[in-house]
Amino acid sequence: MDFDQEKYLTLLAEKYPTVQTVCREIINLSAILNLPKGTEHFMSDLHGEYEAFYHILNNCSGVIREKVDALFEDKLSDEERERICTLVYYPREKLELIKKDVINLNEWYREILSELIEIAKTLSSKYTRSKVRKAMPEEFAYIIDELLHVQKDEEDNQVIYHRKVLETIIELDNADEFIVALAALIKRLAVDRLHIVGDIFDRGACADQIMDLLMTYHSLDIEWGNHDILWMGAAAGNKACIANVVRNNLRYDNTEILENSYGISLRKLTLFAEKLYPDLDPMKAAVKAVTVMLFKLEGQLIARHPEYEMADRMLLHRVNWENHTIELEGKTYEMTETVFPTIDTDHVYDLSEEEAAIMEELCMAFMNSGRLNEHIQFLYKKGGMYKTFNGNLLYHGCIPLDAEGNFEGICIDGRMYKGRAYLDYAEKTCRRAFLSGRRQSDVDFMWYLWCGRKSPLCGRNIKTFERSYIADKTVWHEESDPYYKFYQTERTCNMILREFGLYSPISHIINGHTPVRTGEGEQPVRANGKLFVIDGGFCRSYHKTTGLAGYTLIYNSHGIRIKAHQPFESVYAALSENKDIESESELVETEKERIMVKHTDIGKKILEDIEGLKKLLEAYREGAIEQGNA
Repeated sequence: MDFDQEKYLTLLAEKYPTVQTVCREIINLSAILNLPKGTEHFMSDLHGEYEAFYHILNNCSGVIREKVDALFEDKLSDEERERICTLVYYPREKLELIKKDVINLNEWYREILSELIEIAKTLSSKYTRSKVRKAMPEEFAYIIDELLHVQKDEEDNQVIYHRKVLETIIELDNADEFIVALAALIKRLAVDRLHIVGDIFDRGACADQIMDLLMTYHSLDIEWGNHDILWMGAAAGNKACIANVVRNNLRYDNTEILENSYGISLRKLTLFAEKLYPDLDPMKAAVKAVTVMLFKLEGQLIARHPEYEMADRMLLHRVNWENHTIELEGKTYEMTETVFPTIDTDHVYDLSEEEAAIMEELCMAFMNSGRLNEHIQFLYKKGGMYKTFNGNLLYHGCIPLDAEGNFEGICIDGRMYKGRAYLDYAEKTCRRAFLSGRRQSDVDFMWYLWCGRKSPLCGRNIKTFERSYIADKTVWHEESDPYYKFYQTERTCNMILREFGLYSPISHIINGHTPVRTGEGEQPVRANGKLFVIDGGFCRSYHKTTGLAGYTLIYNSHGIRIKAHQPFESVYAALSENKDIESESELVETEKERIMVKHTDIGKKILEDIEGLKKLLEAYREGAIEQGNA
């Protein structure tokens, strides 16, 4: 043995001090390798739609309903099965309603507890007993473990034991809490890993509640979206990001998330706006005021960074303030807005004294909001620009390409960043911007990721100025990165996968960001099955565009399928009428052989552990390392 190997085996021997403990662990790990892989769910572009997301999280994208139908279709009516599902989704709330209608409550408890145990038993079959035990609510773990592993014998001793346990739970008036515990376990076992492929924030009103929910979830990762990075930049003190966040929430009438959820007051801004535009509704006036501030701040930032190559987006100095027209690409356009009381025509990108004070106050509020910072820190802890997981590549926006379909990027400090190196650089810079000193250039780059022309999170040439001030919609078109043309081809997708170290023929790209317009015939599956776009339009404002209310991509041991969700009515309708989200399932890819743990990233790690344990076993048997006490 060399020094490093001896050191490694010596450390391993502290945990496995004898031949028998090593053998036991090798046997255990080898068995785990041959279990089916856990089920992964992928969702993107939640955009603050808390109720719909909460319901889909509770119904596990329809998987609970599928299991209940498979188990009880021949035994229970449609209504009875729907009631079981709703009970699993919202156990406490549904119990209160059921208890008002049930005549023989004890008999109902006996039936429902047996049914819930049957569901949990089915879902637990692909996991080790140890993993299932860890997933159980602690206060009922021993009892549930016993009930899940009841075996019939000649005299039905265990069945009688099972029945007596349930009767005792009912007699002790503990059935409600036991049902809540079983419901939690069922939902926990139905989804082993959740992937959020970007854009939790903006448009919908309750992104903060989604973040609270995700912070309690057992296993997840988040690939940052452009709207997430905007809020992250705002929390880092980027004033251009802050102006964008405020403007977005004013336009979508979502100011409660700022003022009530995160304690960021807009009072000074709205009072200022009312003074500037006394004839307007206060919220519309605030939008006007912050929009002007936004273009000033973006102009300052672009001027600081010529490497962004976005000087053509500095448009305030190109306005003819006498007749309120602007020349773009040789053509003159009339502007829809003619009142600009805070513009100094000699210094158009300078904030007025009052504007500067408002932005300073907003900056301090964003940077010092405790709850916002808690959520942003969670995005850093669980998130990143991309993730490779079990052979798939996950990212929100795009991998920038040039007109020929080759990797494109950005030159920073004399170095060109493209492909994977670009995303790695972007993530490192984002982490520095918030976690390490908040250097100006790093904080500024957060804004570039939000709307930069070659940003991997944006992927298009943003035209906010034109859309705000010019009626002629021919100048509104936002040209997309060539990625969105080339990603339709299998060749380009394979090129991207190889760039990220994925060479398997069953690897895929999982992408969000661009809503799939099913009403216009678009499909989420692209490039002969190599790429999935899973932005199905959770946000209500996109329902007409997509014709749907969200997608979930499900990847289990049998293959990949996509669930297309219809709009969610309300939690009240779910509780009172057992209304679920209607979802259609499309099988995308079926594996010839079932995917086992040994084929996953965890399986690779387990194989490495087994190899190390075998070397330790050999060292014990040869006397190279002395055994200890078990």
